[in-house]
Amino acid sequence: MSDPVPAPDSIDVVIQRCLAGEQDAWAQIVRMHWRKVFNIAYKFTGKHDEAEDLTQDVFLKIFKSLDTFDRRANFQTWLVSVSRNLCIDHYRSVRKERETIDRDVDPGELTPAAPTMSPIAALEQADRVSLLKKALAQLPPTLRSAVLLRDIQELSYQEIADRLHLPEGTVKSRINRGRTELARQIRRLRDELETGVAG
Repeated sequence: MSDPVPAPDSIDVVIQRCLAGEQDAWAQIVRMHWRKVFNIAYKFTGKHDEAEDLTQDVFLKIFKSLDTFDRRANFQTWLVSVSRNLCIDHYRSVRKERETIDRDVDPGELTPAAPTMSPIAALEQADRVSLLKKALAQLPPTLRSAVLLRDIQELSYQEIADRLHLPEGTVKSRINRGRTELARQIRRLRDELETGVAG
């Protein structure tokens, strides 16, 4: 048996309380609809943590758009429609970001070699760039694009947030997680190389 859908007047009362600034009312809306939105997000991402990030972004957007909701309409239908649209936008931006990365990231751009650099130093730098590219390839697309936009293209948090259609807090969180994961992957690759050389 499916969960009972609240009667239109009861959800209307909850929305009214939410618009009046009652946090409990917003928490109630999130509780009632979290699973449905998460399931939609999961269909698009296929990954639990990415779906959770996306679900939070969807609820943030719904919270900001709540005053535009037409009370004569069915709230759940509106919520599903907003969720799907945002998930489609997210999917497109991630796909576009991935295509841009694959097409545009050139080892020379990652760390430009100084013209006076010695051949050995240049070789070491090329190794570092190669290692960095391999490590980047191991990151989930959402984390990889956030790290590249911040650390390689040197965009501000706000510019990245605008480009990825995400809240600034989510962008900062992804960059931090991405850097941590990148460092872990670089260590792993270095260990593999050293073990390979030693063996």
